[in-house]
Amino acid sequence: MVLAGLLLLLTLLAGAHLLWGRWKLRNLHLPPLAPGFLHLLQPNLPIHLLSLTQKLGPVYRLRLGLQELVVLNSKRTIEEAMIRKWVDFAGRPQIPSYKLVSQRCQDISLGGYSLLWKAHKKLTRSALLLGTHSSLEPWVEQLTQEFCEMSLGSHSQPRSASPLLEAPLRMRVQASAPVTIQKEFSLLTCSIICYLTFGDKVKEDTLVHAFHDCVQDLMKTWDHWSIQILDLVPFLRFFPNPGLWRLKQAVENRDHMVEKQLRRHKESMVAGQWRDMMDYMLQGVGRQRVEEGPGQLLEGHVHMSVVDLFIGGTETTASTLSWAVAFLLHHPEPRSVLLPADRFLEPGANPSALAFGCGARVCLGESLARLELFVVLLRLLQAFTLLPPPVGALPSLQPDPYCGVNLKVQPFQVRLQPRGVEDGAWESASAQ
Repeated sequence: MVLAGLLLLLTLLAGAHLLWGRWKLRNLHLPPLAPGFLHLLQPNLPIHLLSLTQKLGPVYRLRLGLQELVVLNSKRTIEEAMIRKWVDFAGRPQIPSYKLVSQRCQDISLGGYSLLWKAHKKLTRSALLLGTHSSLEPWVEQLTQEFCEMSLGSHSQPRSASPLLEAPLRMRVQASAPVTIQKEFSLLTCSIICYLTFGDKVKEDTLVHAFHDCVQDLMKTWDHWSIQILDLVPFLRFFPNPGLWRLKQAVENRDHMVEKQLRRHKESMVAGQWRDMMDYMLQGVGRQRVEEGPGQLLEGHVHMSVVDLFIGGTETTASTLSWAVAFLLHHPEPRSVLLPADRFLEPGANPSALAFGCGARVCLGESLARLELFVVLLRLLQAFTLLPPPVGALPSLQPDPYCGVNLKVQPFQVRLQPRGVEDGAWESASAQ
């Protein structure tokens, strides 16, 4: 009886809140409102939003539970909002799952815009540019080369790999057996972030796998409907929810792993020298405490910068590489044209796309992602002919209907046939 009364009271309060919000907006000229309030739970969300654009125009409103949000669905309107009126659009909504995952919004991707947020972003960008402009490019080249050599499996004898690659990053491929390449791309991009953030410490065989599995678990739990429904109806967090418990456990595990690396760096760090991004940011926080500035950057900001790098820099790039392979399997004819593909990856090369966003919220890792996409695709296509599995359809070009935040291709397999080897001869050799 008490529970039923509490539910009725909460429902009445939610209804009153919604009506009060609509009354306050009654005299404003607002974009059209799409009916319903479960849009963000729709499968194939990008396609669903595109269908609403065709009905309502490039600017419209959606209900996110008790809140309303504005959807911008054209390049012109996005640029107008994020560049010309960036002050109004640089913030982030304060929803329950964001607060839980981002330590009360101390991170860059989910934190609201402020002078402290700006200083935090500047510190992280400086550390990232330091890495990408020093030793990262040749290291990505080396890692990708070894990645391709190990794809040959037992058919050829690759050169001795670096300690980093012996366990976590070899393509578990024998001859031209089909391989699920999405996971391999995910491990590859995770290893790059590990090297950039932790430096030589990634020579520990288990570190890349540990952080990779941690990010995968966190994103899978965060994308679950039991968490998304809390963002729609926040008061449900006061009721038992196994999904919420799993998300808290995933966040706790993530924080424990990052804190361990922070302790190791502080114990061995030398003032005025930095071996990796974490060293640079920790010393940058120390300087910020001495100098006058917009608030105080704390060690927690370094912690969340590392989290942002792994969440934002692993699956996004891996998904893009996977989409590229899927499209190349459908359209094999332009593969030879793609070898000089650097001109397509230059900033501004495609005037119809905003792959890395724009304005104050432009992607921090744009230069790193462009480097990875170019090097990995170039080396992969130089080393292999991409072939579909002997049995089975080509990969679907429709996104995974329940992919959450990241637009993922549906799982597929690909055969990697070394260039210069005929298909029949390769299959014969692999059978021996």
